[in-house]
Amino acid sequence: MKILAIETSCDETSVAITDGDKLLCNVVSSQVEMHEKYGGVMPEMASRLHSENIGACLKEALHQSKLTFEDIDAFAVTRGPGLIGALHVGVQAAKTLAMLYNKPLIPVHHLAAHVYANEFIGQLEFPLLAVVVSGGNTEFVYMPRHLEFEIIGTTRDDAIGECYDKVARVLDLGYPGGVPIDRLAKTGNKHAYDIPQPLLHDGSYDFSFSGVKTHIINLVHNAKQKGEQINVPDLCASFQYKVMNIIIEKALRAAKEYDVKQVVIAGGVSANSYLRSELPRLLELEGISATIPPLWATTDQAAMIAQLARHLYKEKLFAPLTLGADPNWQIDDFRNF
Repeated sequence: MKILAIETSCDETSVAITDGDKLLCNVVSSQVEMHEKYGGVMPEMASRLHSENIGACLKEALHQSKLTFEDIDAFAVTRGPGLIGALHVGVQAAKTLAMLYNKPLIPVHHLAAHVYANEFIGQLEFPLLAVVVSGGNTEFVYMPRHLEFEIIGTTRDDAIGECYDKVARVLDLGYPGGVPIDRLAKTGNKHAYDIPQPLLHDGSYDFSFSGVKTHIINLVHNAKQKGEQINVPDLCASFQYKVMNIIIEKALRAAKEYDVKQVVIAGGVSANSYLRSELPRLLELEGISATIPPLWATTDQAAMIAQLARHLYKEKLFAPLTLGADPNWQIDDFRNF
C-alpha cells in the first residue's frame, strides 16, 4: 500500500510517500527564511509560497521514491488545524490527484499526526497521554485506545510556541524563537527573574501563556526606559524554566490521574531540550514510560501525515471530493469531515 501525503498547514510545504511501514521519501520546503524578517508567519505569503512549491515537492517526491502517480494507492492531506489559506493549497492538490487517478482521499488531522509521529520511535501503548505543544496549540489529549482522542486540557489564549516566538521577538532573538531561547537558557540563571506561572495550581489541565508573554514584554520595556540592562541568558533561563514546568507538573498529575501506561510528547515544541530531558526523567520515577519523536519529526512534515494515514486507510476513513480545509478542526472530532 503506497500513500502519498501532503502537508501545508503553516510554513512548510512537504510531500512524503510510504510503502507499507517503509518511508520512501520526505520532501520538505521550508519558508522560515522568508518569514524570519517579519518575526512570524505571514499567512498570505505562506499561501502563495505553498502554491509555488507544491508542484516541485510532488515531482521531487516521485523522483526520490522512483514512483509515478499511477503507483499511488491513496492520497492523504492535512485538512486542519492550521492557516486556512495554507491548508487550502494542500487540500486542493490532494483532491485533484485523487480525482485524476481515481484513488481514495484521506483527510488527516495535523495534531493527531504529530502524536503518531512517535511511532517512528516505537509502538504506542494505551492508555496514553499526549502532550501536544506547538506554535499554534497546547493540549493534553487522553487516548484510551488507538484512534480515540479526548481533550482534557487546552490553552485559553496563546499556545506555548507562540509565547516563545513573542518573547524571542522582544529580545531580538529572531524567528522562530524556540531554538535561540533554548540555547541561551542553558547558560543562564533560571532563578534570576520572577516569572508568573498562570493556572499552575488551579486544578485543571488548561493553560494560559498570554500573561507570561505580557509580563516579559513589560519587563523588557520598563528596563529600557530606565536604562537598565537585561541579562538575556538569565531571562531566557527563567522564562523556560517556569513555563516548561507548568507543562511538566500538569503532565505528571494527568498521567497519574488517568493511570496511563505512556506519555508521548508531540508538536514543534517537543524539540525543546529541557522538556525532552526533564519530563521523561520525572515520569520514569513514577514508573510511566515516555516517548519523544526524533528531532526531524518534531517540525511540520508530511512523513507524520503519511504515518497516520496508514491507520486511517485501514479504517477506510476516506473523504469525498467536496472536502474543504478546516483551520479549527478539533482532534476529538477527526472522523467528521
